[in-house]
Amino acid sequence: MRTTTLGTNGPEVGVIGLGCMGMSYAYDMQAERDDETAVSVIRGAIGLGATLIDTADVYGPYTNEELVGRALRGGFREQAVLSTKVGLEISNAAPAAGTMPGLVKNGRPEHIREAIDGSLRRLGTDHVDLYILHRVDPQVPLEESWGAMAQAVQDGKARAIGLSEASVEQIQLAQSVHPVTAVQSELSLWTRDRLSDVVPYCEANGLAFLPFSPLGRGFLTGRFTSFEDLPADDMRRRLPRFQQENLRTNLAIVQRVRDVAERVGATPGQVALAWVAARGRRVIPIPGTKTPKHLRENVAAADLMLSDEDLAMLDNAPQPEGSRY
Repeated sequence: MRTTTLGTNGPEVGVIGLGCMGMSYAYDMQAERDDETAVSVIRGAIGLGATLIDTADVYGPYTNEELVGRALRGGFREQAVLSTKVGLEISNAAPAAGTMPGLVKNGRPEHIREAIDGSLRRLGTDHVDLYILHRVDPQVPLEESWGAMAQAVQDGKARAIGLSEASVEQIQLAQSVHPVTAVQSELSLWTRDRLSDVVPYCEANGLAFLPFSPLGRGFLTGRFTSFEDLPADDMRRRLPRFQQENLRTNLAIVQRVRDVAERVGATPGQVALAWVAARGRRVIPIPGTKTPKHLRENVAAADLMLSDEDLAMLDNAPQPEGSRY
């Protein structure tokens, strides 16, 4: 796979990584978990060059980090660039703004200092390569949260730190305390908000930008054509864009992706990923998958170079109906 670097001076990684959340959290929760297959997918990703492996303590909670830690045993840890996150917790309280249902923000320094030790224990490693503040907690000054993140670097528990779903102003404030290596935010053909501000800022300042949900939570692959296609316990049933009327309208975006896919002889998912990867030199999408088949399909998107005409067709795809959360 083609490679880039995680920030200006960071480690070399494949231009497409692997998001592990869906292996144990949020999607199709009633389906029997196949940890053996998940382990093989994580190891397979590393073998194929998708070396950036992304998880978080809240996924499960905790079980996804344990799964990733299991997959990285036997020499795979040394080949992986391992990223985990802190700053969200599962709660029955009203969801925090800008987060999935059932989650609240916690950026208290004491929580961050305690959480990194738990993550390292579950991951079976003495350090992570990238530690990300999952969301900025409006109840805690960012300088305090970021100072605790920086302490993890000083203590050798993290090689670098990053932010998720942060504004340019928040990134700049964090940088005044300690260097920001990467910024993670949602980016896909139906979530393009950050293309006007955060992505250009990262490109200009040598930061990696890590798009999560680059396949629109699976929607852009064409897998879902109605609300009823979603499993009964799937988190997406609670998201506005997947409600029936919105979903029906949003199928126009999928059709645009399909049109380009037919032109270039690729799958819709590969086209959607290639469009995201083309947003910048250090834009590294982290699609999630639970199957070897889809892993191979995603990895192959790294070699798909869309023409200016193809990119223009996709750039002009309709805007989505419905908010993200």
